[in-house]
Amino acid sequence: MSEAAPMSSFGEPPAAKAAPRSRTTLLKRLADVVCLPTSRINAFERAMTADLLVEMLRDANIDEREKVARRLAMLNEMPGVLVRLLLRDELPVARALLVDAEKLSDADLISCLYQTSTDHRRLIAQRRGVSEVVADALIDMGEPAVIETLLRNDLVKISHQGVENIVAATRDAPYLIPLLLRRAELRPSHAYVMFWWADAEARRTILQRFAVSREILQEAVGDVFALASAEGWQDPLSRKALQFIERRQRNRAAIAKSPFASLDEAVTAAEAGITREIAEEISYLSGLKPMTGAKIFTDPGGEPLAILCKATGLPRVCVRQLWRGLRRQDVDRSGQTDHALERVLTVYDMIAVDRAQTVLRYWNWSLTSALTPALLKAIREGDEAAVDEYSAPQRAAMLALSRDFGR
Repeated sequence: MSEAAPMSSFGEPPAAKAAPRSRTTLLKRLADVVCLPTSRINAFERAMTADLLVEMLRDANIDEREKVARRLAMLNEMPGVLVRLLLRDELPVARALLVDAEKLSDADLISCLYQTSTDHRRLIAQRRGVSEVVADALIDMGEPAVIETLLRNDLVKISHQGVENIVAATRDAPYLIPLLLRRAELRPSHAYVMFWWADAEARRTILQRFAVSREILQEAVGDVFALASAEGWQDPLSRKALQFIERRQRNRAAIAKSPFASLDEAVTAAEAGITREIAEEISYLSGLKPMTGAKIFTDPGGEPLAILCKATGLPRVCVRQLWRGLRRQDVDRSGQTDHALERVLTVYDMIAVDRAQTVLRYWNWSLTSALTPALLKAIREGDEAAVDEYSAPQRAAMLALSRDFGR
C-alpha cells in the first residue's frame, strides 16, 4: 500500500522567517488558556479559544506548531478540533502528541492513521495499551513495518481477526513469523496454517508449542463415542468433532476400497514414485482428505511427511520411502543422510504420536473448513507460485489441490 502523505495544509516555504514575538507570545497564551482547569474556564470558552488557536496554527511555522502540540500533550482532555489538526501535521508536530499524550481517543488515532504516513502509524503502534480497534486498523493498512512495531509492543491488544490478517501477511513478510509466535493471542489454528510457509526453525517452534495432546478431551468424551455409534453417526456436527478427538488415525473403512492391503503397503509402493493415485490412496488410508495429502506431499520442507508417518503409526523408514518417492535426495556425496532428510527425521523422533495426530487433524480440518478468505488466499497463492518447482507427480497433486481451493 502506498504511503499517505501527512497533512499538507501547513504550506510553509523551505526557509521560513522567524515569527514575530507577538505571534509567538499569542500562540503561547492561547495554548495556556486552552490548558486551564475546568474551575477557571467553561467548555464554551475553551472551545472558542481552541477555534481561534486552530486558525492561527494553520499559518504558523512548524516550530510554533510543535511547541503548541507539546503544551497540549500534557492535558487529560484536549479539544478535538486541535487534536485532529495536530495529529495530521508533519511528524515532529504529531510526534509530540502520539508519544506523550496518554488520553488520545481511538477515534482520533484511527482518523490519524488513515490520513498520514507510515511513520505516524509506527508511532501509534508504539503507544501503550493500543486497543484492538486501533490495532485492527493499523493491520488493515498492510504495512509490514507497522505490523512489526505492533507485534513488538507487549501492551497492545490484537483481536482474533487481527491475528488472522497478520498470519496472512507473513506469507510475504516471513520475518514477522518469530514475532507473531511470541504473541499469546496466536491460536493453534493460526499457527498450523502459518506452518506451511514458515522456515525450519519456526516450524520446530510451532510443533513444540502447539502440538498438544488430546488426552483431556478423550477422557472427557470417552462415553460419547458409544452414543454416537448407537445412533449410526447420524449427527454431522458431533461426528466431525469426535473424528478430531479419537485416538485412531488410520481409516479402516478405506482398506476395503483400496487396491492396497494396508497403509504400509501403499507407502512401500510410493517409494518407486508417488503418482496422484498413490497420493490419494495414502491420504484416504491415513484418514485425510486428498487436499490435505496433496499439501503434505508438495511441501518443500518435508516436515509434514514426518508428521504423517508418526501420526499414522508408520515406522521411521517410511519417511525415507516417501522422500525417495518424491524424487528427493536422501544421501549426500559422502554417503551420509542428506541434511534436509535428517532434519525431517529429527521431527519424526521428537514428536509423540498423539501430538502428531493433533497437528495432522488440525491441517485436515483447517484446510477444508476453518479458513477465513484471507488465510485461504494466502495458502492458495503460495501453492500456485510453487507449482513449477515440483516434479510431474507433485504438479499433478498440486493442481488437484488448487482445483479444490477454487471450488
